[in-house]
Order: sequence, then C-alpha cells, then structure tokens
Amino acid sequence: MGTWDIGHFDSDTAADFSGDLDDAPRNKRAELIRDALTAVVGTTDYLDSDDAVVAVAAAALVAAQCPGGEPVTTAYGPDEPLPELPVELRRLAVQAIDRVVTEPSELLELWNEGGHEELWKEGIGRLRAVLAEAAG
Repeated sequence: MGTWDIGHFDSDTAADFSGDLDDAPRNKRAELIRDALTAVVGTTDYLDSDDAVVAVAAAALVAAQCPGGEPVTTAYGPDEPLPELPVELRRLAVQAIDRVVTEPSELLELWNEGGHEELWKEGIGRLRAVLAEAAG
C-alpha cells in the first residue's frame, strides 16, 4: 500500500481515483463515486484494501458537500470541481464506511498493524459522523 499519511487521499490508490474523477466527464463523476461506494457495500468476503481506500475517498467527497463536512483541500484530491452530488449518496457512503471498518477488511488490518490505527479510526469516525448526520 503506497500510503504516506492518514488522510483520506494520502495514498497512491486514492490519488489515482482523484485522477480518474478529473478525467471523467463532469456528468459521470457522481456515477464513479456511486460505483466506488457500491463496490464495497455489497462485499461480504475479504475486502481488498484498494477498493476500501477508494470507497473512503469517495465518502470524503460526499461528506465535503454535507453540512459540517470538511472540504477536500489536499493536492491529492480531485482538481476538477464536482457537481452537486445526489443526497442519497450520503447513506450509501455511511454503509461503505461501515463495511471498510468491519472484518474481514484488508485496509482495517493494515491500519491495525501500522501503528497509527487510532488516528486513522478517528478520521474515519469523523467522516462517518458527518455523513450519518446529513443522511438523517
């Protein structure tokens, strides 16, 4: 995992997802975010870390448009502005976050082994709280 910090975009995989969003036509960006979230929500088997990282990044983009959400200001986030995302993505993002932090999840295992799991979990918790509040 090419990860350099605990932020939602601080990995090669998340940065690549941002690039994919930038390369996509504006009217397809919400669909890419939905696909990233959906890919993990339906998973009951071992969740690959790359899928989980992309889902967390997608959830962070959804949360950025929620009341109380933190804007994505990192250089590794998308450069191109996102359209207003459908409100129903908020609930899907909560479900994706819940799946990422539920075993079996490779990303959860990697953070638990990496020594910074508490900071990562705090960030994930704040992200989930914003999304859950906005989802109603």
